[in-house]
Amino acid sequence: MKPGLATAAFLLLLTFSCSASATEYPLPPENSRLIGENITYTVPADGRSLEAIAASHKTGLLSMLEANPGTDPWLPTAGKVLTIPTQMLLPDTRREGIVVNVAELRLYYYPKDENKVIVYPIGIGQLGANTPAMVTRISQKIPNPTWTPTPNIRKRYAAEGKTLPVTVPAGPENPMGLFAMRLAYGKGHYLIHGTNADFGIGMRVSSGCIRLRPDDIEALFNSVPEGTRVQIINQPVKYAQEPDGKRYIEVHQPLSRNEKDDPQTMPIVLAPAAKKFIGSELSDRDMIKEAMTRRAGMPVLVNQGEVANETLMHSQISGQASPEGVKSEAGSQG
Repeated sequence: MKPGLATAAFLLLLTFSCSASATEYPLPPENSRLIGENITYTVPADGRSLEAIAASHKTGLLSMLEANPGTDPWLPTAGKVLTIPTQMLLPDTRREGIVVNVAELRLYYYPKDENKVIVYPIGIGQLGANTPAMVTRISQKIPNPTWTPTPNIRKRYAAEGKTLPVTVPAGPENPMGLFAMRLAYGKGHYLIHGTNADFGIGMRVSSGCIRLRPDDIEALFNSVPEGTRVQIINQPVKYAQEPDGKRYIEVHQPLSRNEKDDPQTMPIVLAPAAKKFIGSELSDRDMIKEAMTRRAGMPVLVNQGEVANETLMHSQISGQASPEGVKSEAGSQG
């Protein structure tokens, strides 16, 4: 396929995916991690919240706030141009089954024997009820689940003056939504499930489970077989050197450990491989330092030398999409 046609086909795929149940990307080669492209979007004068805009583009609220700092989450200014963060680096782990990166509040699903990856925004455990790192599997698929709150959940609600029923029956009022998949980890208390709330995807809102929007959990539930491998990781910093030599770093706000932590300024612990990438003579350390400070949640080109200099003025660090692979949308299309 000619380069121009390949690009057009990819844009068509991404456009279709953003309007479907999730965002699908062609799976890059093993020596590549960069997928997708960012989109610019002009806020319409219709009173839509940032969560509604995020939902229409199949991304999460905190991802939108990382990419567009200072934006009012309840009433974004009409006419403001937002960056929709739909370009990303795949996590540095096995491309198999389900991979959840809690730091970026995304779930990656690699369908077996299919050359694609499907990305879903998620809600995860709130402060004090963290979603733990693990390697496990889907042990049970449960349509129309009931909800039996654990003792710890009851204590947390009781501290807020709320008394929970012993069991919440299946149905539209159930906070687990209409579909759930139990993880084999521990006593089976952790699930991937839906929600009955419109707000909270892309945020730390659950009691430790992984929460998806109703359409997304239905699609995932219908695609994932029992026994599927599930890996949950915490990678606030992702990086890659692509086959063309370009080097990228993607920095997310780390998960706070207590109420005093500020995710925008708290230190990020780097793995040895990340330190090696940053310290390489091929990396522009000033740009990396700025990316680590900005924490935009989007890939930033950080090559040392001419490649970096050519793109510096257009860097995503400023909150704008890079000139590579950029699409813009009018508010009426969201």
